[in-house]
Amino acid sequence: MTKRALFGAALCACTALIAPPALAQADPYPAKPIRVVVPFAAGGPADVIAREMAQSLGRDLGQSLVVENLGGGAGVPALNTVARAPADGYTLLFAASGNVVIQPLLTRNRVDVLAQLAPVGMVTTSPHVLVVSSKLPVRTVKELTDYARAHPGAVNFASAGVGGLAHLGAEMFKRAAGIDARHVPYKGTSQAMTDLAAGEVQAMFSSLPSMKGMIDKGAIRVVGVTGPSTSAAYKDIPLIGKAGVPGFEYTTWYALYAPAGTPAPVIARLGKALSGLAADKAFDSRLEAQGVDLHVTSARELGDITRKESAGWDKLIRESGIELN
Repeated sequence: MTKRALFGAALCACTALIAPPALAQADPYPAKPIRVVVPFAAGGPADVIAREMAQSLGRDLGQSLVVENLGGGAGVPALNTVARAPADGYTLLFAASGNVVIQPLLTRNRVDVLAQLAPVGMVTTSPHVLVVSSKLPVRTVKELTDYARAHPGAVNFASAGVGGLAHLGAEMFKRAAGIDARHVPYKGTSQAMTDLAAGEVQAMFSSLPSMKGMIDKGAIRVVGVTGPSTSAAYKDIPLIGKAGVPGFEYTTWYALYAPAGTPAPVIARLGKALSGLAADKAFDSRLEAQGVDLHVTSARELGDITRKESAGWDKLIRESGIELN
């Protein structure tokens, strides 16, 4: 063997001996804190749930999950921030169904969310309630639909804005019930609730916790719930789909997504941590206080739900001619 060959062999041997394992394989995930982008302002329900989730997942993953609030723009800035981040599992999106299912359908250039984001898993689900003004002479879903049929155009559904889930829920209800009713959009929930209590508008879909104060005062009445829930808060509220409007059902949910292209082992590790939430009784009880159910799914299940709901809401949006101003 020549001197050059001997030197090369020795160099390779030395390199193999001194090369740290890190060169052979990457550090196990996660090796640093994880950023969780939330498309809502601090202090709201989504922010509270995200921070509770972050604490629980952090214990399982052995790293901090740092929540970053990026509200505004109907969640589009937050979605874009995560979609453009490195696909390494260190930037995640904790979003509501409206952010990832409905909002992309309302943009001029419709977006395929699942081409930009990789599902990790659903975390919670919760229904909306249908409330009516106490000034309206109805106490049940059937009485509401009967009243609307007897008084075409007299029932106005309020919402916090065009294209929101409450608006789409009202459009779905009108179609399923076969009634003539009008949508009245507001710039936020507060004024809509005030006018609902005053009888300026007659009905509205919204979350139960946001309505509880006015319900307790008797200013508005709950007549039905949009979907099933394990929460005791809904046990005495009839399902709309079984109380006069067959087939009517929807829920809202929060879920975790990563940038598209995130490695499967990273998604699997995050999914394993999410599945551990089911055993976290303290987390579950804190969700109960927010009026939501713990409902963890796999990444595949979340992908299927995202596709199915996108198709359903897309059909409703197109048929109703809903456009953002």
